Amino acid sequence: MGLLSPTRTMRLWGPRGLGVALGVFMTIGFALQLWGGPFQKRLPGLQLRHFWASSPGPAAPSCPPRQHLVFLKTHKSGSSSVLSLLHRYGDRHGLRFALPARYQFGYPRLFQASRVKGYRPQSGDTQPPFHILCHHMRFNLKEVLQVMPSDSFFFSIVRDPAALARSAFSYYKSASSAFRKAPSLAAFLANPRAFYRPGARGDHYARNLLWFDFGLPFPPDMRTKRGNPRVSRDPNPPQLPSGAGPQAHTLDPNALFHLVPTVADGHSQMSSPASLDLGSSSFIQWNLAWLDSVFDLVLVAEYFDESLVLLADALCWGLDDVVGFMHNAQAGGGQDGSTNDDGGLTTEDRQLTARARAWNNLDWALYVHFNRSLWARIKQYGHSRLESAVAELRARREALAKHCLVGGEALDPKYITDRRFRPFQFGSGKVLGYVLRSGLSLQDQEECERLATPELQYKDKLDAKQFPPTVSLPLKTSRQPSP
Repeated sequence: MGLLSPTRTMRLWGPRGLGVALGVFMTIGFALQLWGGPFQKRLPGLQLRHFWASSPGPAAPSCPPRQHLVFLKTHKSGSSSVLSLLHRYGDRHGLRFALPARYQFGYPRLFQASRVKGYRPQSGDTQPPFHILCHHMRFNLKEVLQVMPSDSFFFSIVRDPAALARSAFSYYKSASSAFRKAPSLAAFLANPRAFYRPGARGDHYARNLLWFDFGLPFPPDMRTKRGNPRVSRDPNPPQLPSGAGPQAHTLDPNALFHLVPTVADGHSQMSSPASLDLGSSSFIQWNLAWLDSVFDLVLVAEYFDESLVLLADALCWGLDDVVGFMHNAQAGGGQDGSTNDDGGLTTEDRQLTARARAWNNLDWALYVHFNRSLWARIKQYGHSRLESAVAELRARREALAKHCLVGGEALDPKYITDRRFRPFQFGSGKVLGYVLRSGLSLQDQEECERLATPELQYKDKLDAKQFPPTVSLPLKTSRQPSP
């Protein structure tokens, strides 16, 4: 993808607000800007994401691997498992990570280049480039491009807002004032405004968390004079030219359906939740179109393995590069990669699901959009080819688990005595981890450790490797003679 392609042009210039202010538009009160001049001729790049050329298969790529990567690590969406793949790949290939000083880039504030450890904006060409940016941040494209090469591959992951809400309520109950005040998720969703205050500490976890992580502006009824979320904190909100809403991404509020892919081909059967009110489909479609111009691929947690195969193909990586273990999974919480099928839910569960999607309406729009784009990519890739690759990926993962792990699966943290592999415990649920089998060869031990190391410990490992501590020897001083 060249620097002058329509998608690349929008990525570099779209969020920077080219053109002039249009003024107040419709009833949503947003100040929009127009793109002018030659850029308007490139707007067809908005309508469809171009697909990669078919390759012989992810296990045997015939193209150079992509190694400039920007991964937007969204919360409670299976992103820790993707992060583990990136840690392992970059570690094995000696790539340079853009690392935070601690474990996040100032979240929930917008990403700032100055928060990257070792970033020196005045160093020019003397500073070696970063290869991978992948730790928690609130996305801010202008600042990301200060750090990462313009040819970077941008990708992220989304999850059904109903499943995300269940996970977030358990994990962030102590961090979100709205969740903390609610006796249960069902009680919260039955009357969320009794607990939720826009801008209250931690309450960005309680509504439209994906939309927030993507750094998108919020409509007026969700904005507040203090705290997060708030549009005015983003100096570069996504802007679309007048009349440029792409037909390929038009979102009718009545067309945001509950997706139930069939077993045969993954196509969607639809049923519409009547309670969903997006306020302005134009506002949403423009933001989604901007995301399409920035992100080369968005994975879907409910189709995690399918997404990994597509990722390997897009990056020209081997299948082994995306074979890994699940990380940051909560005990009893189910796997993020489970099929999006509501067939086994009770009436109460179905009601909770509908309420969660309606309350997180912006996230639901994101999810529907990127679910559709994923299945469009799968069709382009080929269903039978994908099924074969997914089966191979799962077989390799199972073989690695049996070879590396005690019990061949994730364990309760009480069984993990080695602090290198004990995941950080937060929230009301137990976060599972791994125990390595004894008797592994040195080579297998090293690879199994990479697979099992939790994200915080792996980040510390990469930090020490990239910024080795300097050891200063104490100066030898001669004993002063007594007076």
